[in-house]
Amino acid sequence: MTGEEAADPVLSANDAGPAAQDARRKDDHVRLASAQHAEPRAHDFDHVRPMNHPLRAGDRSQVSLATSGRVLSWPVPIYINAMTGGTAHTATINRALALAARETGVPIASGSTGILHRNADAIPSFRVLRDLNPDGFVLANVNANLSPAQARRSVEILGADGLQIHVNPAQEIVMPEGDRDFTRWADGIAAVVQAVDVPVVVKEVGAGMSRGTVAQLRDLGVAAVDVSGRGGTDFTAIESARRDDGGMDYLAGWGQSAVEGLLDAASVDGVDLLASGGVRHPLDVVRALALGATAVGVAGGFLRVLLTEGEAALTARIQAWLTQVGDIMTLLGARTVADLRDVDLLITGPVREFCELRGVDAAAYARRSGL
Repeated sequence: MTGEEAADPVLSANDAGPAAQDARRKDDHVRLASAQHAEPRAHDFDHVRPMNHPLRAGDRSQVSLATSGRVLSWPVPIYINAMTGGTAHTATINRALALAARETGVPIASGSTGILHRNADAIPSFRVLRDLNPDGFVLANVNANLSPAQARRSVEILGADGLQIHVNPAQEIVMPEGDRDFTRWADGIAAVVQAVDVPVVVKEVGAGMSRGTVAQLRDLGVAAVDVSGRGGTDFTAIESARRDDGGMDYLAGWGQSAVEGLLDAASVDGVDLLASGGVRHPLDVVRALALGATAVGVAGGFLRVLLTEGEAALTARIQAWLTQVGDIMTLLGARTVADLRDVDLLITGPVREFCELRGVDAAAYARRSGL
């Protein structure tokens, strides 16, 4: 989930130096990310409240969870977002995630695959996502520094249906071994879009996106943007915890939330919006869909369930979420995911202040149904 992969030469499977460093970092990320989700936290989703119109409620049997954007069309509006891979421990996690995706039909994204270009031993820990889920939608994840050839290779190794490129300047700045030059990212993303024959999704890792960034990515040919905002797994805090000096924890919470990102980018045409970051339960999923997301990604919350309760519990949790998303859609009178974009939303508190500062008409969301 980091951007350190790019400039390094490809190493053999027996090179223990960088490979060992990669493995430690991957396992540290899992441990620290899981710890962040141990306690519930307040989030901007709490400032988005659907209006209740009792006579608008629908028929649950008529509700469809299928979701379609300009490019992405999935059977359900929830996906397992990028987490991990590259070590024996994370291979076990990916195996369980693949089985959960297969049983529930949710799409799944791999963790950052940069390590497999330096250490061939890491390949099975990623490939398991396809091997155990042969008919599912799989996204291969890479950082913005990987070459077009490396990105193509990641897609080939995973048999991926899409490519997810993560951008994470705040995380890299805090990471002692992270990147310090981000000026090549836009050109690199454009080159990768041209080089691969699958849709390209660009996501933040938890610091959010602005409308200008979303528009720029659209113009680079990107099919979808995950506005992945603060409130979920905080990688600046994780990297600060990994530093010997303990040092940049004041950057925890950097950036915008997914809610703010969706509101800010709502006016950008020609690109699918995805949302992740701080999604705690099915109501948050519905809130994000009502704000314009084609689908909603969950990582840290699902990881916590897997690590504390096991594989069967994760599958049951995802199935329950899908059922409850449909229940809430029924309550709101939405037969389809697209119908949620006509639901009246009351936007309050600091999110409304964000809207005022960014020129977003928050009041218009409260009058979308005409009721």
